Amino acid sequence: MLRPAQFRPHPLPRGWPRRVRSAVVHVISLARTSLALTQGWASGSMNHQLLRQAEDDRLQQEIQLLREEIRIKDSRMEQLDAHRRPHYPPTARLAVLELRAARGWSLAQTASTFLLTPRLVEMQRQSALRLITSLQPVPVAVAPMPSVSPPLLG
Repeated sequence: MLRPAQFRPHPLPRGWPRRVRSAVVHVISLARTSLALTQGWASGSMNHQLLRQAEDDRLQQEIQLLREEIRIKDSRMEQLDAHRRPHYPPTARLAVLELRAARGWSLAQTASTFLLTPRLVEMQRQSALRLITSLQPVPVAVAPMPSVSPPLLG
C-alpha cells in the first residue's frame, strides 16, 4: 500500500483542472452506477458461484475505498508536525495497542500506521501496562441464599 508521502499526483496542463476534475468525477460516478447495476443483477442470480464472486468483488471494492479514505486522512495529518497533531483519547490509545497486538506489528509499524513516533507508542504501551497491573479485584458482595429446606419426598 502506498504511504501518503509516496503519493504524487500527476500535474495536469494549464486550463484543464476544472474540466478534468469534472470529467473524472463523472466517469467514476458512471462506473459506480454500472458496477451497482451489475452487482444487483448478480445478487439476484441463483448461481452460487456468481453470488460469491459478486460479494467478493463488492468487498474488494470496499477495501480499496477504505484504503483511499485512510490515505486522504493520513495525507492531511502528515502536514502537521508529530507534536502538533491531535492526541488520541485513552480509549483510542488502547485500541491502537489492541490492533498492534492483533496484527503482530512492531513498534515502528504501529507508529508509522498511526502517524505517531515510536517513542510515543512505547510510552502508551507502558502506561497501559501500569494501569493493568495497578487494577485491584473488585469485591463482590454475594447475598446469602435463603435457607429453604427441600421438600420431603414421600
